[in-house]
Amino acid sequence: MRFRLGLWVLVLGPALPAAAATRTYVIDASASAFQVHVGKSGVLGFAGHTHEVTADRFEGRVDADPDDLARSSVELSFEALGLTVSAQGEPEGDAPKVQEVMAGSKVLDVSRFPAIRFRSRQVSGRRAADGAYELQVAGEVSLHGVSRAVTVPVRVELSGATLTASGRTTLAQRAFGIEPVTAGGGTVKVKNEVGVEFRIVARVK
Repeated sequence: MRFRLGLWVLVLGPALPAAAATRTYVIDASASAFQVHVGKSGVLGFAGHTHEVTADRFEGRVDADPDDLARSSVELSFEALGLTVSAQGEPEGDAPKVQEVMAGSKVLDVSRFPAIRFRSRQVSGRRAADGAYELQVAGEVSLHGVSRAVTVPVRVELSGATLTASGRTTLAQRAFGIEPVTAGGGTVKVKNEVGVEFRIVARVK
């Protein structure tokens, strides 16, 4: 009986589908983009202007398993000094001043908190099309010495050795111990909520 059972295992074993291995993708910062949209509010909010900030120095990896999304994960790390205020849309000469305030002790305080990190805790979702997935990535953002849970909707596309992920979310500054900057006695101020938009390109390690 044992011989027959062993024979069936040998015969059927190769016919069983093997579990797909998790693939590791390294983020290509030069092909990726992160943008932060900082709005305005206050009684005289119309007199202020919005700020566009880009992230230029970051790294990370994605471990992806299309057949078992729960086994997937994401890790990202940004240099706080790599966040740059765009001169586009800013009054002439204002961008460097805004940059200085953003990096200073009232906002990012980059001398004390040089890194911003995201680490996923759970990935769920569905296959939307061949090679495309609509996901919910739950994880933790560490910013300004504070960590907060966030869930980000992400669309992922797999093509050969390349993974592309895009999405957007909102972060509240006060949740991370940052008080939105004000001017004019509080009549003009930066919104508490800032929008984050991204397109990540990662390649198989």
